[in-house]
Amino acid sequence: MQLGASLPIGDIGTGPSPVRDYAQAAEALGYDYLVGPDHVLGKNPDADTGGIRMGTTATAYHDPFVLFGFLSGVTSKIGFAAGVLILAQRQAALVAKQAACLDELSEGRFRLGVGVGWNEIEFQGLGADFHTRGKMSEEQVRYMQALWAEPHVTFHGAYHHLDDGGINPRPKSGRVPVWFGGHVEATFRRAATYGDGFMPNRWPPGDDALAAFAKLRAMTIAAGRDPAAVGIEVWMSAGKGTEQDWRNEVAFWKAAGVTHACVHTTFNSAIHQRIDGHTMQDHLAAITRYRAAVADLL
Repeated sequence: MQLGASLPIGDIGTGPSPVRDYAQAAEALGYDYLVGPDHVLGKNPDADTGGIRMGTTATAYHDPFVLFGFLSGVTSKIGFAAGVLILAQRQAALVAKQAACLDELSEGRFRLGVGVGWNEIEFQGLGADFHTRGKMSEEQVRYMQALWAEPHVTFHGAYHHLDDGGINPRPKSGRVPVWFGGHVEATFRRAATYGDGFMPNRWPPGDDALAAFAKLRAMTIAAGRDPAAVGIEVWMSAGKGTEQDWRNEVAFWKAAGVTHACVHTTFNSAIHQRIDGHTMQDHLAAITRYRAAVADLL
C-alpha cells in the first residue's frame, strides 16, 4: 500500500520555496506521492450566499498541472495526484495535452484524479454547464483516453468531435492513470468501466467502506475488467487520534485491499480533522510522526 501526503498550500504559502521544501521533505521521509486539490475560482468570502455551500477565495489553490510540473523538476521519485481535478469545467483535449506533458516531464509519476465538482461559481466563470457535468466528464475521460492511446483519433460523441487529429507528446504507456473521486452510483460505474482507480473520502474504516469496495469490484467484473486493475485510495487524518489509532486504521485499509492511503493535514469533514498548527514545521512534524507510526504496516 502506498502512503501519500496532502500539500497544505493554504497554510505554508504559495511561493516556490515552501512548496519545494515541503515536497522534498515528504520525499525524504519516504512518502510515495503528494496530493493537490483543484479550484480555479472562488466566491467573495464576504458575500451572502443564502446558505448555499460555496467555495471562496479565502484559501489559495495552485493549478495542479502547474504545481506538479514545478515539483517534478525539483524531486526525483515521489508521485503526484490531482485530488481531484474538476474535469467538466475544462476542455478535454487541453486536459489530455496537459496530462500527457506532465506524464512526460515527471517520467510517469502523475495520476489524474477527476471529479464532477460542486462549486457552481467555477462553472459560471469558466463558461461551462454545471447541470451536465456528470455526463460531460464521463465522455471527456473516454475522449482523453483515446487521445493518449493513439497518435490520431476520430471521435464523435455528444459533446466532442474530432476527425483524425491527435496530441504530441503522448504518454509512453499510452495512458495517464485516471482515478474517479466521488460516492454516487455513477462514480462507481465510471471507475469500474473506465477508471484506473477510485478515490472516496466519505467512509471511515468499517462495514460501509467494505460494502462500497465490494460493490466497486463486482461492477468492475461486470464491466469485463479485472478488479485488481482498479486501485482504491482513502484519506486519513493526521489531526485525529493517537499513533495506535493510526496503526489500526492503516491495518484495516490494507486488509481491505486499499492500494493508496493519503494523510491529510488540512481537510475537515464529518470523519476527518485537520491538525491544530498552520506552519510548515507543524505540517512536517505531523506527517513525520504519522509515517513513523505506520511505516512497518505498509
